[in-house]
Amino acid sequence: LSYDAKGRGSCNLNFMPEFEKITEKTSFYRHLEKMTANEILTSINNEDLKVAETIKQAIPQVEKLVETIADKVLSGGRLFYIGAGTSGRLAIVDASECPPTFGIPHGLVIAIIAGGEKAITNAVEFAEDNVVQGWHDLQKHFINEKDVVVGISASGTTPYVLGALKQCKMNNIVTGSIVSNMCSPMASISDYTIEILTGPEFVTGSTRMKAGTAQKMVLNMISTSLMIMIGRVEDNMMVNMQLTNEKLIDRGVKIVMDKMQINDYSKAKKMLQKNGSVKKTLEK
Repeated sequence: LSYDAKGRGSCNLNFMPEFEKITEKTSFYRHLEKMTANEILTSINNEDLKVAETIKQAIPQVEKLVETIADKVLSGGRLFYIGAGTSGRLAIVDASECPPTFGIPHGLVIAIIAGGEKAITNAVEFAEDNVVQGWHDLQKHFINEKDVVVGISASGTTPYVLGALKQCKMNNIVTGSIVSNMCSPMASISDYTIEILTGPEFVTGSTRMKAGTAQKMVLNMISTSLMIMIGRVEDNMMVNMQLTNEKLIDRGVKIVMDKMQINDYSKAKKMLQKNGSVKKTLEK
């Protein structure tokens, strides 16, 4: 895998005789059923400890993608995630938490999962194998050249995601990918590739484990850095969060008290409730 000056990935697929899925290789551990609970937990933890260091190596690629997404969003575009199974569910978690956390409108960060809403809680048979449906699902949101689409797939081969990214490329839509294999098909067609090489899973092929953990961590990095870069965070605080429950109201009150140097909790709460947001209160 190589990257150009803009951080866009490309693979010399002719150089590699055959694409090999590291995520499907046999676990380093054998006879799991004979392990004690402590041995199982310790082994899983040992594998998880490898994830953060692996992500660290990919920060330059994450950086290039985030910078591009921020430019697009500030120019009126949107961020789309698209995935199947665990990858799609993690994408939905990340996208759905952006509006309450950062006060952005629904529809600025959109997650699409193979099989639709049903697939969030239940497996939809063969949904990930449909090579054309991903593009159709994107079209329902009137996808256009202002947007960025990030495909998520541990294998880097999921047909639903791969087909969508190919169509995006044909329609001049910027694409990114988060994968856990080297020089995957998704990497070969994405403008920006993030490869998190987590290796064989504790349970062979169970990419809901290390690969899924890596995906969640990278999605956190992408959305959080994006929100900071487009001005949705001030200092280190969520000043644009939606006050939708008592916990968030309490957090908001404490931000107001700290930033405005108010010692009276009740007074700060009344100010916050009157203005409707931390940011508006701080601007008064």
